[in-house]
Amino acid sequence: MIRIQARTEPSSLMKLASPLIAILCTLIFGCILFSALDKNPFQALHVLLIAPLSDIYNVGEMLVKMGPLLLCAVGLSLCYRANMWNIGAEGQLLAGALGGSVVALTFIDSESVLVLPCTLVAGIVSGMLWSAVPTYLKLRFNSNLILTTIMFNYIGLYLLIWAVNGPLRDPDGYGFPESALFSDATILPTLVEGSRIHLGILLAIIAAFIGWFILAKTHLGFQIRVFGADEPAAKYAGFNSKKLSWFVMLFSGALAGLAGVSEVTGPIGQLVPNISPGYGYSAIIVAYLGRLHPLGAIVAAVFLAVLYMGGDLAQIEMGIPIAVVGMFQGVLLFFLLACDFFIRNRLIFNKPITH
Repeated sequence: MIRIQARTEPSSLMKLASPLIAILCTLIFGCILFSALDKNPFQALHVLLIAPLSDIYNVGEMLVKMGPLLLCAVGLSLCYRANMWNIGAEGQLLAGALGGSVVALTFIDSESVLVLPCTLVAGIVSGMLWSAVPTYLKLRFNSNLILTTIMFNYIGLYLLIWAVNGPLRDPDGYGFPESALFSDATILPTLVEGSRIHLGILLAIIAAFIGWFILAKTHLGFQIRVFGADEPAAKYAGFNSKKLSWFVMLFSGALAGLAGVSEVTGPIGQLVPNISPGYGYSAIIVAYLGRLHPLGAIVAAVFLAVLYMGGDLAQIEMGIPIAVVGMFQGVLLFFLLACDFFIRNRLIFNKPITH
C-alpha cells in the first residue's frame, strides 16, 4: 500500500535533485517519442541537445536565444518568490518591442548616440506599463492575476500585428507586414565580430546578477522572500504587500520589455509579427528549472536555448516537427512540477495487513 505523507521539513536533497530528475525523465520520454515517430532516438537527442553546441556559429545563435529567455525568467523568478503569478512575460516582451520600435522609427534618420538608449528605455517603460494594468486590477479588484496576464499576452500580440500591418508598416516594403529597417544608430552593438551575439545578452546576465543581489543582499529581497513564504507573517511584521507586489511586477515587466526591445534592435533589426517564438512562456520553465533563483536561471536559460536551437536543427536534418520541441518543454515542466511535489511530501510504502 502506498500513501503520501507530508515532510516535517522540506527536503534539501530533493530541491537539488528535482531539476536533474525532471531532465532525466524528459530525456526518457523523448526517446519513447522519437521511437514512435520512427526516428533514431539517440540521433534525435544528439541533434536536439549536442549539435547546437558543436561549433562557434551555433553557440552564438544559442546565446542570442538565451538573452530574452534569461531576462524574462529573472523577472518571473522574483514574481513567483513573492507569490505573484505573472504569466504575462510574453505580452510584456511584445509591448517592449512595440514601444521601442515606435521610438526607433520616429528617429530613423537620426545618428545621435542618444537614440539607442532612448529606444531601450521606451521598451523597458512599455513592458512596465503592460504589467502595471493587471497588477492594478489584482490589487484594486482582487482579479485573478493568472487570467489577466494571459489575456494581456493575446492583446499584446494582436496589437503588434495591427501595428505592423498599419501605422508602422514600411511604405516601401511591398505590402509585407513589417516595419522599415532601423538605422545603424538604433542597432545594439555586437560583442563578437562576424556573429549575432549582441549587447542584449550581456544586459541579460547583468540583470540576473541584479536580481540575485536584490533577493539575497537587500532588505527588499528579504521582504519578498518572507512575503512569498508566509504572507500573514509578512503582514504581521509590517511589510507593505502592495508595494512588494508593485515592485516585483514592474521589475518583471521592465526586464521582459527590455527582452523585446533587445530583439528588435538586435538580431532582427526591425519590427515583425513573429519576433518571439514563445520566449515569455518558455521563461516560466527557465524560472522553475533555475529554482526561482536569478543565477540558476542562467544555466536553465542555456538549456532551453539549446532546445530551441536543437529544434530548428532537428526539423532541418531529421524532419522532426517543430511542435515536438514545444512538447519537450511542456513535458519538462510537467516532470519538474511532479518532482517538486516530493520536496514537501514523500511516499510511504506500507505492508498490507494480513489476517
